[in-house]
Amino acid sequence: MRSVTYAMSVSLDGYITDPGGGFDWTVPDEEVFRFWTEETRQLGVHLLGRRLYETMLYWETADQNPSLDFPTLEWAALWKSLPKVVFSSTLRSVRGRTRLASGSLTEEIERLRAEPGEGDIAIGGASLAAAAAEAGLIDEYRAVVYPVLVGGGTPFFPRDGRRVDLRLVESRTFSSSQAVYLRYRVVRPPGGIDRT
Repeated sequence: MRSVTYAMSVSLDGYITDPGGGFDWTVPDEEVFRFWTEETRQLGVHLLGRRLYETMLYWETADQNPSLDFPTLEWAALWKSLPKVVFSSTLRSVRGRTRLASGSLTEEIERLRAEPGEGDIAIGGASLAAAAAEAGLIDEYRAVVYPVLVGGGTPFFPRDGRRVDLRLVESRTFSSSQAVYLRYRVVRPPGGIDRT
């Protein structure tokens, strides 16, 4: 069964944006960028909220920019070809290999799990990921943790008061930026749904 993953860059104090909404401290260097490109290759579909979708629209036409280097063009091509589902109550249309969600988050994820296909189901955006976490739909948390404290902003983890036990699956330190990649699998309670 396809895993549902939530992956983002995050500050050491647990935020994906600072109090002003900025995330300039997450700009990946070459080593981290290559890593994210390889992670993107493993995806089968990406679920996004409206704000992240609008932020990522740049990549739908980035391949037309002749000044971009090969690694950036390679990532842009991967992103552009990746099927995406956007959850929004205000958007009426989307571009590229993207569709608007036709059901609830739970319905969409269960439909995608049941469809034939390879690659993980990725969730992007803190609000959408928080809703998925609250519903018990996330199988793995993946974070590139940067050595910075931003003191507030948008939290990586939902603040819903639930306890979720995790098991470390993989870790890696990026020598160039001193960022650390952490991949944790959700430990399901006895008798709970095991999606491994």
